[in-house]
Amino acid sequence: MSLAQQFAVYSQWRSQLAQAVDNFRQWLVDQELSDAQSELRLAQLLERLKEDRLNVAFVAEFSRGKSELINGIFFAEYGNRMLPSSAGRTTMCPTELLFNPEKPPGIELLPIQTRSSNSSISEFKRFPEEWQTVPLDVASAEAMQAALRQVSEVTRVSPEEARKLGFDVGESEAELFHAGEDGLVEIPRWRHAIINFPHPLLKQGLVILDTPGLNAIGTEPELTLSLLPNAHAVLFILAADTGVTQSDLSIWQEHIDTGSGRRGRMVVLNKIDGLWDELKSEAEIEAEIRKQVRSCASILGLEENQVFPVSAQKGLVAKINGDAALLARSRLPILETALSEELIPAKQDIVRDNTEGEFSDIHLRARGLLESRLAGLREQLAELTELRGKNKGVVEYMMGKVRAEKEEFEAGLQHYYAVRSVFSTLTNKLFAHLGLDALRNLTHETRGAMLEATFSKSLSDAMQGFFKVTRSNLEKSREEVEEIRSMMEAVYKRLTVEYGLKLPAPAAFSLMRYEKELNRLQTWCDTHLNTALNLLTHEKKNITQKFFEEVALQVRKAFERANRDAENWLKAIMAPMETQVREHQIHLKRRLESIKRIHQATDTLEDRISELEGVEAELLAQIQSLESISSALRRLLLPQPLPEARVA
Repeated sequence: MSLAQQFAVYSQWRSQLAQAVDNFRQWLVDQELSDAQSELRLAQLLERLKEDRLNVAFVAEFSRGKSELINGIFFAEYGNRMLPSSAGRTTMCPTELLFNPEKPPGIELLPIQTRSSNSSISEFKRFPEEWQTVPLDVASAEAMQAALRQVSEVTRVSPEEARKLGFDVGESEAELFHAGEDGLVEIPRWRHAIINFPHPLLKQGLVILDTPGLNAIGTEPELTLSLLPNAHAVLFILAADTGVTQSDLSIWQEHIDTGSGRRGRMVVLNKIDGLWDELKSEAEIEAEIRKQVRSCASILGLEENQVFPVSAQKGLVAKINGDAALLARSRLPILETALSEELIPAKQDIVRDNTEGEFSDIHLRARGLLESRLAGLREQLAELTELRGKNKGVVEYMMGKVRAEKEEFEAGLQHYYAVRSVFSTLTNKLFAHLGLDALRNLTHETRGAMLEATFSKSLSDAMQGFFKVTRSNLEKSREEVEEIRSMMEAVYKRLTVEYGLKLPAPAAFSLMRYEKELNRLQTWCDTHLNTALNLLTHEKKNITQKFFEEVALQVRKAFERANRDAENWLKAIMAPMETQVREHQIHLKRRLESIKRIHQATDTLEDRISELEGVEAELLAQIQSLESISSALRRLLLPQPLPEARVA
């Protein structure tokens, strides 16, 4: 199955899953089992499924055929090259290809001058007026080609301006950025490009990231700190005639093989048509290709089956001309199959795990609530059944017993209210460490220390201190989380033992992912900013700006996510107890009222028993319906091969 077919099947599965989640949400509302917390969590889950993206990044040094490979895999059906692809440098800035139905087709271009501010690309995405927009005429391939060529545009500035914008300007012509005869330096005109294009795969949520070469990658830290690490697949492209050059190896070691797991990381050995020699036999050509594959795999520390030799240019030509033999010889279909088999299941696992976590918790709460109601109802039925044939004195005794239970429970609620007070105190302590106010103060203090630093060591110590304090805050937050969880576990057990409430073990919460993210960011900082060479050769102002533009910004984003997750966890851990306490109060009140009505002869005993038996049947039907709708959703979450796509 090709990448396009596999992705279409995945999109179909995701739509079915979203529909099943929505059915579950609506059922809870219809059965009056929903609450504000469950409704919010399911709405957020549906929003994530709706906006689900599959990010594929293409990374290479200049002239490796990266843009041609994108053309060959995704745009051959347009009968021509869509992205600029020629000798030399074509992709001058990071370029995202996606589809947003809320905007007309077009190219949004962020001017390179925005680098002089302290704002990242992600922040600029909130301000459309900062971008220049070029419309795309999707009905004309030629018009689209002309518009797309704008991502390759350059501008000429003074060496001082180039350095201010973050480009390393050298003296030699061998340097990527150097002054020409006019004394000016040629740099990219744009900092970032977003191409909004209604391609079928992009419509289904695929996002393609086309990156510039090594030097340009290094000048845009957000690319290596955020965009590449968050990509579900990274295709690293080499040239078959050169193999792994020193600059290729630098990109691989610094930006791709970063120890965060190699799943979704693939190496493409492009331009194998350069080894097609008419004076050699097919066996000799194959041997030469295998030799290059072995060499590349050895240098990069990979298995040979992780390196895919292809000819993107011949594959594109073959697709356009319908030449099956040439397409097979280009080996492009082999890469596409491997990409689909690697990428789609990995992404599906992520979506499945996220959905399973949210759904299971809400399902358990709904099931627990129904079982609690059923247990209370059966207790009430048992009490009324025991009253058959009994005199009025027995009824009075039973009424007094239930009233005593009710009063005892309400007296015990003082402990519940005390727990809520302690819970609030612990929550405040947690956010004193994890909250954004503490991070904002630390950032302000660190910026002041870096700007006032007179020696390289002072600058280095300020960056190290920033990470030391943030790591300490995470550690303290972890201790607060454990204290909250332990307290709630004890409270849950007490309510279960003393009052028979059906409370599952409180949900766990881990900050490990944010600790790992902090480690990753510090490693990047220590290898790209906080080095003896950088501290000695770069201006303090530039290092400070880069640290806060990218590193501190990414730390803030991680803490923002941690705060959202912590808030959701705190609500989720308190909600079951609040629901069960409220249900138990209602249950005791109904028991007392029921016996009162029998005592006052406003209801006959048999009528009341019959009425409760009807309610029991309804509750059993609700439980059965809950399990039926949940089973349909769980079947979609089972790890299994994707279903065959329906043929339109």
